[in-house]
Amino acid sequence: MDTPPRILIVGIGSLGGTIAGSLLAFSTDLVGEVVPLTSNQGVIDATTEHGFRLRGIGESLSAPGAAVRAIPKDSAPFDWIILATQPPQVEDAARAVVEHLAPDGAMVCLQNGLCEQRVAAIAGEDRVVGAVVGWGASSPEPGVFERTSTGGFTIGRLDGREDPRLFQLASLLEVVGPVTITDNLAGARWSKLAINCGISTLGTIGGDRLGVLMRYRFVRRLVLEIMTETVRVAQAEGVALEKISGTLDLEWLALTPEEQATWGSAGLITKHAMLLAVGTRYRRLRSSMLSAIERGRPPAVDFLNGEVVRHGERHGIATPVSAAAAATVHAIAAGELVSSHELCRTLAEQVGVWPPLLRQGATRREV
Repeated sequence: MDTPPRILIVGIGSLGGTIAGSLLAFSTDLVGEVVPLTSNQGVIDATTEHGFRLRGIGESLSAPGAAVRAIPKDSAPFDWIILATQPPQVEDAARAVVEHLAPDGAMVCLQNGLCEQRVAAIAGEDRVVGAVVGWGASSPEPGVFERTSTGGFTIGRLDGREDPRLFQLASLLEVVGPVTITDNLAGARWSKLAINCGISTLGTIGGDRLGVLMRYRFVRRLVLEIMTETVRVAQAEGVALEKISGTLDLEWLALTPEEQATWGSAGLITKHAMLLAVGTRYRRLRSSMLSAIERGRPPAVDFLNGEVVRHGERHGIATPVSAAAAATVHAIAAGELVSSHELCRTLAEQVGVWPPLLRQGATRREV
């Protein structure tokens, strides 16, 4: 990659649009052609007329450039193909564009979950890297991309090997936020997986913002149980979990067998307090999976809790709470259930979390 790299961005939603707009706005001699690819005609029309409009954290600006529906047949190969679709679409997206990837190029997986493994089966293990996204964005209207939180990326290979291409990728992504290169991408992926399996999935089931849901003790217990299952499966996989934001230790947060057998202890009080603090800090956070369902799109739960269940089965580790949560999300997507606080309580009853609380005389709204 001696010449400025050519970059294809597949999926121009909130993340893909923010990255595309940033690269187009701040492109230097380090960046070659940037091609934003989407099937959303509204985004194509809006960017054709107004360019990429970036809002939120940082200055507001409009970057020249337009999204396209198809790659020209005579297009030169791309050095980087950034996959910014939702997890359920990532494999189809990779298959559709792999022929346009340069022989020494790589695809970049932004998705939550363990999508690098799936994309590697399509493009080859040496042509896939991962980027754990540490910031948030939304797209309030076609062509407008709003940063909702600060943060950057953690990038690396799932096998932990050194890859000189990562330094070039880091220089490209730094127009969006700070970039850390890691030799433990698996640890970062599994740590974020544990968070998303609890918070995003229960946000979908509860149908409310995180700050409201975390006030309920049974919701916090469900989060702890799901995180515990994820941590145990990750450990069985031989993964060394990374701390979230450098401070949140998921192996500490996971419930011990003694804590799972009781409802009240000094350790549980501390762990509940930690989740209350998380709920307060991210109180306005709403599950993107719930938003996807509301737009008629398939939920990504099979790439979150479903991954935990599948890997758990391989190691003989029971994951009943993750399995029940995934089934509940699928029922919501099918229109069989409606997201609500009460549905979270029903799930807690189903997996045996809520009845112990009732026996201790708590009310249903106890924090």
